[in-house]
Parts: sequence; structure tokens; C-alpha cells
Amino acid sequence: MKFAGVVGVEVFAEGVWVYDEKGNRYLDFLAGFGALNFGHRHPRIVEAVKSQLDKIPLSSRVLFNALQAELASELAAITPGKLQFCFFCHSGAEAVEACIKFARLATGRRKIVAMKNAYHGKTLGALSASGREIYREPFEPLLSWFVHVPFDDKEALAQAVDEDTAAVIVEPIQGEGGVIVPPEDFLPFVRKVCDDVGALLIVDEVQTGLGRTGKNFAVEHWNVEPDLMALAKSLGGGVVPLGAAVGTQRVFEPLFDRPLLHSSTLGGNPLACAAGLAALKVLREERLAEHAAEMGKLLIDGLNSLREQFPDLITDVRGKGLLIGIEFANEDFAALTAAGLLQRRVLTAYTLNNPRVIRLEPPLIVQPEHIDQALKAFAEALAQVRNLVAVLS
Repeated sequence: MKFAGVVGVEVFAEGVWVYDEKGNRYLDFLAGFGALNFGHRHPRIVEAVKSQLDKIPLSSRVLFNALQAELASELAAITPGKLQFCFFCHSGAEAVEACIKFARLATGRRKIVAMKNAYHGKTLGALSASGREIYREPFEPLLSWFVHVPFDDKEALAQAVDEDTAAVIVEPIQGEGGVIVPPEDFLPFVRKVCDDVGALLIVDEVQTGLGRTGKNFAVEHWNVEPDLMALAKSLGGGVVPLGAAVGTQRVFEPLFDRPLLHSSTLGGNPLACAAGLAALKVLREERLAEHAAEMGKLLIDGLNSLREQFPDLITDVRGKGLLIGIEFANEDFAALTAAGLLQRRVLTAYTLNNPRVIRLEPPLIVQPEHIDQALKAFAEALAQVRNLVAVLS
């Protein structure tokens, strides 16, 4: 923020807007890195949490938790394929950790095949699955039974996955990797490779899930049915942190008689589950996945027009729904453009594994007038960068 000449402290937020301590209003086109699909303080979700707060916010952990069962049932109803059992936690990294452990338990195997440039979180197991050295190197040696192959390289994947492989873990679209959308045949190929050797398929939908890409879950674009799915970010409706590892009966059966093999004292607490239930209801009743597809097309079309106007700065525009990446010719152009957007009160950020890419992922409640405002700011920021480059050269 200081780089952009803007220093603010957020004090209030509503819908697509964030306000600082001076009353300045910012258009949020980052949405907490995808944690605010429903916008800031969606009234239906806030009301559900307030109501639950007056009843029982945290579980006794002795009696049954009805809201946890209800949320698991709702997720089983909308997740693809045979996913039907849930383990609840607080974050995406925790959900990934659970998926890794459950895959090893269910298969009796150890090896996990992950993708280069992937991002799954920064706890030890999740970091071992992630694929950028800048985050891995300070903590090496990491877990030794992870193997990394290039994203969308079918030959390398087929060579890596064998009878010792417990699972392949993959993001349907690499978010922090630079919003990389795979070829149409890649995820179906991953599914087949897993099936051929009896390995499980883990999909990380922490950022891509819950309507973000124009479908409830990104794997639905390719009609792929995973064995395990990691969810978090917007699962708590942007109000209470909530994560989940969702799996098939085969995956969860080893836990039926030994549920304490993996547990969480506060995971799936009533307050978080109330938020999750309200979020799923809003997703369905407000048709936010469909809306994201419509608004995403509008935004991508506008960005492609800017790419044509500024081909010296922008090299690519890509994404699905409202998960969109704009790749620049170099990191400096991306950083200067992000700074220019912030100066114009539009919140964005670069992707963690590819600083040349600015990601746009506004709340799914975004409207055409918000997109017009963001595109206008983007055009002004790009012109500012071009002029600066001309002066310096």
C-alpha cells in the first residue's frame, strides 16, 4: 500500500465495498483471495450467525451437533459424484492436511503426486504439496513422499503415478500459480491415471469452489468426480472461518471405527456451521454460480479489449467465471498496475506463485456497474504505467 502512496486501515465493509478510517471507499475486486464469494457481511449469513450466537456458538463435544450433520448433508447433496462424508476444520490448509491423511489411510500407501506451481497452504503437509520454492526452501527438508510434476503434463503425470501412489492432489484451476486453466482433457486424464493404479484423486477447491468459476465446483466444468475435495475460504460465508474435507465412503470407512485418528476441537462448531448453511442457501437461491459466469464473461471481454489497447503491457487474459488472471510482460508492469488500481480505490493483488499475474476475483454479487468502474480504473492505471515506462526509457 505504501508503494502505491495509499496507507489505509479497513474499518467497515459491506457488499463489494471496503471503507478505511478516513471514510475512503474501495471497490473490492480481490474478495479476501476468494474468501468473500458472498460479499462482505451478506445480511442473510450475518443474521444466521447472530441467531446462532444466542443459542450455542461452540459445541460441548459430548452431545450431538445437529448443524454439523445438516451442513454435511447439504454438502453431500451438491458436491459432485459420490462425495458424501465431511470432516470440518477451519482453513484450507487444514482441509488439505485432512485429505492427505485420509488418502493414505484409505489406500495404505504413502506417495502423493502434486503439481509444480501449485498452492495448497503453508502447514507442513500442505506446504509439501505446494510447488513454489520461495515458500518451501526455508522449511526443508519437507515430507519426502511428495513428488511434483508440471501442471497439465500428462506424460510426466503418467510416469509418476504408480502402485505406490496414495493420491494425486490438484487444483482444477491453479489460482496462486497464475490462474492457469488446464487443457480440456487434462483433469479427465488425471482421473483415469488414478483409476488405473487404484490411487485417489484429491481436488483442492478452496479457491475455486462455491460458485467462483461459474459452476458450484470447478471440476464440474470437466465432469470429473474426485474421491476427496478440500473446501474452505467462502464456505463460512465470509463471516466465520470454516473448512471441510469431503470424501467418498471408501475414503471415510477406515475412520468409522476410529474417528479420533483425526479430530478438531473447534472444527464444525455450531456458529461456523450456521454460517456455512446460510452460505449454501444463498449460493443456491441467489443463483450465484450462474451470475458469476455472466459477470465473468463481461469482465473478461472488457479486459481483452484493454489487452488489445495495451499489448506492450498485457500478454494474456484468462480464467473462468470470476476467477480471472491478467498476465503482464514483466513483474514490474504488474506491480505498477496494481499500485495504480489501489490509487483509484480498487483492491487487487498478484498471484503468490506468479507475480506477473494480477488476479481479479470480486464477490459473486458484483454487478455490471462495478465491473465498468473497475475497467475504467484499469485503463487509467495501464495508461499511467505506459507513460512512466516511456519517461524512464
